[in-house]
Amino acid sequence: MRARAGDPPRTMAQKILAGRCSDPLLSGEMVEVKVDQIVLTRDPLRAVAEAREAGLKKTSAEVAIVYDTMCVTAASGRDAIAKAEERRAGLTDVLAHGVVVARPGVGFAAPVHLERFASPARLCVTDDPRLASVGGIGMMTLVVAPGLLAQALAQGSIWLRPPRSVQVLLSGRTRPFVCARDVALELIRRGLGEAVTRIETQYQAPVVIEFAGPSARLLSVGERAVLSGLAPQLGAAGALFTSDERTEVFLRDQRRSKAHRALVPDAGAPCDEVLNVDLGAVDPLFMDEAGNVRSVRDLSGKPVTQVILGGDSGATLRDMFAAAALLKSKRVPARVEFLVAVPSRQMLEVLSASGALTDLLATGARLVEPDARVMTGELYPSTGGGISARTHDLEPGALSPKPVAVASAETLAYAVANGEMGDPRSFKRPVRVTIPRVLPTDDVLVVRDRKGTSDGSKKAAATAIAPTPWKGSSTLELVDGPARIGAINGAGASAVLCGTLDEVREVVTRAPDIAQTVRAVLAPFIPSASVAVLSGLGIAAIRIDAGAQKSLKESLKAGKTFALPAPSHFPDKEPTQVALGAGKIALTWLARGAERSWASAGTARPPAAPARSRG
Repeated sequence: MRARAGDPPRTMAQKILAGRCSDPLLSGEMVEVKVDQIVLTRDPLRAVAEAREAGLKKTSAEVAIVYDTMCVTAASGRDAIAKAEERRAGLTDVLAHGVVVARPGVGFAAPVHLERFASPARLCVTDDPRLASVGGIGMMTLVVAPGLLAQALAQGSIWLRPPRSVQVLLSGRTRPFVCARDVALELIRRGLGEAVTRIETQYQAPVVIEFAGPSARLLSVGERAVLSGLAPQLGAAGALFTSDERTEVFLRDQRRSKAHRALVPDAGAPCDEVLNVDLGAVDPLFMDEAGNVRSVRDLSGKPVTQVILGGDSGATLRDMFAAAALLKSKRVPARVEFLVAVPSRQMLEVLSASGALTDLLATGARLVEPDARVMTGELYPSTGGGISARTHDLEPGALSPKPVAVASAETLAYAVANGEMGDPRSFKRPVRVTIPRVLPTDDVLVVRDRKGTSDGSKKAAATAIAPTPWKGSSTLELVDGPARIGAINGAGASAVLCGTLDEVREVVTRAPDIAQTVRAVLAPFIPSASVAVLSGLGIAAIRIDAGAQKSLKESLKAGKTFALPAPSHFPDKEPTQVALGAGKIALTWLARGAERSWASAGTARPPAAPARSRG
């Protein structure tokens, strides 16, 4: 995207938003921007139902798509069967609104969208944080509340806070047996998350991670997607890579060359922090269940009971080929369960045609469907007794087995070959992988409304959820972390006390389902993007300091309740003192501008447009 003469230097995120906003300087506390793409995966029928309430007829978005991520369904129980039928009927109905439906089996949402729909220098809104990885193609992806998704579908725009940027400059060249997953783990170890938290706390604005530098052009779009997928773990609103000749080649191979636009930051663009990373200094790494990143040598010799290769993040097509080559003629040890979850149908066809899939199956691998519940551990849980290793990032609060290790595909290949964790550099020689340039692009599992075949007057399979307004003061039951939310459902309103970013992320993920019960989230750090999602559901996002956290913990032990003041009691950007027992604690309501009205109304859904009179 080219800057106009006289424009100030801009980051990539500012360029994307400025071109879609009536205020190109992004000077307001909240700005309205036009949306290019809408991706729904978590609760698509609710978002479409809310969009109908806002007056949706035909969406004006460049792409609006629903990914049906439930591949494995229960065949028993009348309720389960009825729910599945209702979901299928609802997804067929959304076609009438110009929304595309990707059927089960097409792959995990993020890698499929990267291949078939994502475009550089565009803005995408979604309900799925895992879509952050499409920033590898240069498309900005933001998670927003169901009400804003409804506004995007019905009116084509949303309101958001202008973001800040942290720049990661890549230099050098990766060594053998070091891949994009290791680089991503190195960024976590180098403190990129701390930088994001620092900028967020200082400016109270969402942070976008921007990757650039001389070595960015050496990375494939798939490898860039692995790095971009880090954003949710670090508290960032999203991530962006430059769009260059490598991006253009990727789109040409996908037969979408017309979608290409160049995207680079301007010289002197105002980044708030810069992190320099030498790719040549990165070693094979892994992340343990506590989120600590260490060298794979620290796990050397530890037995493995389960390996999951693939998933929606952490494994590129090149990584799948490399793992197949390293495991050729090997056999899975008796105590190891080896599962292969190929990220997309396109990758599955390429691996099958090349013989790489046959090599993996001959090793003893089991091919599993690309169901979203693979990410949470609901499907294919480990039998225990050893480490469960996988390439994909875990969902916050996932039902994953412990201990668990997240590592690269080549590290996992070593684990499969030897039955234990170890350094992949122990293989005799590195593999040389050639990726086919001719890729299958037949979207056989992508359904579109052809010639108006869908019945737009059909009754919706889901209805918009009635908002729960926050108008006055409330007495709430204190809950220690998201794991305890289920214990109080139906017992009255509650406030959830979170101590870590992962706990906040888990609450935000579950927020659409618990918004009728949870009225406030209290934590030392809540990212601005999460504040917007919570506010859009009528949940107060409140920052507390260490003293307040300690007092609230003591109140939990004593079984005391928490008094949430009315919205009018909270000053803008300043803490307010609230009585707790015999003392007081400082609370800061983090919502800004329109977010405050959303929280008070219980929804960010705009009112329906008035019907036009005839005559």
